Amino acid sequence: MELTTVWFALIATLWAGYFLLEGFDFGVGILLPVLARDNRERRLLINTIGPVWDGNEVWLLVAGGATFAAFPEWYATLFSGFYLPLLLILVALILRGVAFEYRGKRDDDTWRRRWDLCIIGGSLVPAILWGVAFGNIVRGVKLDANHEYVGGFFDLLNPYALLGGLTTLTLFVLHGAVFLALKTDGEMRERAGRLAERLAPAAILIAGGFLAWTAGTHRDVIGWLIFAAAALALAGAAIATRFRREGWAFLATGATLVLAVAGLFVTLFPGVMPSSIAAANSLTVDNASSTPYTLKVMTWVAVAFTPIVLAYQGWTYWVFRKRLTVERIPA
Repeated sequence: MELTTVWFALIATLWAGYFLLEGFDFGVGILLPVLARDNRERRLLINTIGPVWDGNEVWLLVAGGATFAAFPEWYATLFSGFYLPLLLILVALILRGVAFEYRGKRDDDTWRRRWDLCIIGGSLVPAILWGVAFGNIVRGVKLDANHEYVGGFFDLLNPYALLGGLTTLTLFVLHGAVFLALKTDGEMRERAGRLAERLAPAAILIAGGFLAWTAGTHRDVIGWLIFAAAALALAGAAIATRFRREGWAFLATGATLVLAVAGLFVTLFPGVMPSSIAAANSLTVDNASSTPYTLKVMTWVAVAFTPIVLAYQGWTYWVFRKRLTVERIPA
């Protein structure tokens, strides 16, 4: 297997890991005004992701860095063509991170409400725009012969990409509700479980429509199989939430996200950014990659350090594995 293919697969893995882990973070943030009825309950929800949210964002940083190093042409075209939506995502993530740190610095309800709005908005905006971005990448954008984006901002807001944004939003909210049912106990656990049960049919309808549209457009057999597995996992999540099997439900929603991302990348390969103007203008793993020597050095670095990072993050989840209750939150 060529190193360009290896790094394409590794970048796909990083994005799948990011959606799996940061997805429930976004879901919890969006559900803050839905499930929490007072400040103690809002603190409970924030505490469920407090030890892990910043570690989950590392997956995004590594995915961006790996793209820059392995496929610089892809990185340049992506960040120049999608400048405004990616800037909005960056600002939202910054505000969200600051809100987590500053929310409890003052004992003032107005102060906390303002930071809560930053958490909600900082979770909602990326949850939508990541789906819009990936929808456009898979669909194809206006690239000229120099592999530069020549479309406008509103070209990115096409029906397929908007459905992709609605898909990621719905899946992340469902993933977050299932996570809260798994991570909390008592009344909050029941509340989150009931919400997850109600969200599951909508997620099946929206995500199923997006995956079916993708499969029907690209007609990739392997992609079809992966999308079918994602649909089965989502159906399994709906069944598990119905019977309040939170652990199985969380595994199922996580598998749905991972399989959906895998299916999108398989459908995209060997392209990394198709052109809707002419196929010759498209970026592929071959014409967008770094030199073989660069890829070889990166591979050795990844082999050496990736197990350490995974072990540390796994240890973090193990340490903070217990359920939380509102009774343990000081008044």
